[in-house]
Amino acid sequence: MSEKTYDVVVIGGGVIGSSIARELSRYQCDVLLVEKEEDVCSGTSKANSAIVHAGFDAKPNTQKAEMNVRGNEIMGELSEQLDFAFRRNGSMVLCFDKESEPALKELYDRGVANGVKGLELLTGDQARAKEPNLEDTVTAALWAPTGGIVDPFELTIAMAENAADNGVEFRFNTGVENVEKTADGYRLTTNSGMISTKYVVNAAGVYSDKIHNMVSEKKLSIKPRRGEYMLLDKNAGGLVDATIFQLPTKLGKGILVTPTVHGNILLGPTAVDQEDKEATNTTPEGLEDVQAKAALSVKGIPVRQVITSFSGLRAHEAGDDFIIGECPDAEGFFDAAGIESPGLTSAPAIGEYLAGLIAEKEHFTRKADKDFIATRRGVIHAANLSSEERAELIRKNPAYGMMVCRCEMISEGEIVDAIRRTLGARSMDGIKRRTRQGMGRCQAGFCTPRAMEILSRETGIPMEEICKNRKGSELIKG
Repeated sequence: MSEKTYDVVVIGGGVIGSSIARELSRYQCDVLLVEKEEDVCSGTSKANSAIVHAGFDAKPNTQKAEMNVRGNEIMGELSEQLDFAFRRNGSMVLCFDKESEPALKELYDRGVANGVKGLELLTGDQARAKEPNLEDTVTAALWAPTGGIVDPFELTIAMAENAADNGVEFRFNTGVENVEKTADGYRLTTNSGMISTKYVVNAAGVYSDKIHNMVSEKKLSIKPRRGEYMLLDKNAGGLVDATIFQLPTKLGKGILVTPTVHGNILLGPTAVDQEDKEATNTTPEGLEDVQAKAALSVKGIPVRQVITSFSGLRAHEAGDDFIIGECPDAEGFFDAAGIESPGLTSAPAIGEYLAGLIAEKEHFTRKADKDFIATRRGVIHAANLSSEERAELIRKNPAYGMMVCRCEMISEGEIVDAIRRTLGARSMDGIKRRTRQGMGRCQAGFCTPRAMEILSRETGIPMEEICKNRKGSELIKG
């Protein structure tokens, strides 16, 4: 029996790879997504600012600018189709002295050139009228009403689930070790066997240079840029309503203070270039930097209410722009590389763009509307329902009345749904990202054993083999 040849293999199951897979699923083609971890959303996509950027920061006429503005534009409709949390809370860039105000005006002009709608330059007093907790030292601000916040886990998982429902095959724990050109396309060597395909899409995040350099003489170099964050309890949630930025530097958009779609406050990130593509540890110095610089923007940040800290890696490329498109010296190999901020915002647009390029090349037949599943139902969050709706839900399924996570009010019914659904959770982090079990004040200190029991019961995985995420992170030892 001959080995199956796919039309397209997407390497990487983050927000970019999942978006590309979803857009490819609009066409009559065989698509496979491979991911080296046990789940989607396991790299950069799980640890970022969760911001939907308005689009004023990227230089005009760059792929960053184009994809940012388009991604922002379609995020609202996408959130309705795929049932994930998204809110246009607006964003504000702060200026702290008169000498820097021309730079703020340049940012405004850049946004206008990029097509960002509704931008306004505010005085310090006008900014404080919108956000009363801003520091008195703020002299001016740029207001962008189209800025927003999103749940990056929900966004990634929603697109991946929808892609799978539309026929995309997913293989987890499958790391790509080599890519070689063949007469008919490409052959991928993975830790779980060989894969043949006509086309390859490289959406491997901080490893996208490694994948690219396997097939191209025009080498890429991706520098992991670590960003550390602090997350505050929901009790601090009223501190600001908009996303508060500081004037950006060459290393990024500075330390932000932002609400999350779930009611917490997020501070960060730092920006430290490093060599290790796996080093996502936090540091005392980094967290002190976050705390000190966030305090320059907003008064009275209750840092005693920090419930967790974390860090993520951005895939920074020296050219400071996204690298999206067919590799010039490797026909049929498409890059989505160097995708750092505003990559989360840009993901839907990148998926749309790259899928279109591939479809033009092969003349894939676009599915009829009746054959493409455009919508997806998210995990029901019982705590967000009215008392009547919740009572009816529990009447139909009593598991929704059995509380597992007290901090976030997550029931057994929600955890079972997260496990049984398309691309269901197979790890503790998988449950957490789909339901928020363990994301509250106690950070899973109370609910972990019960969630493990449910995962074991539903999947048949022995308790001693249940992992936090990848193999080797088993929670029970001995």
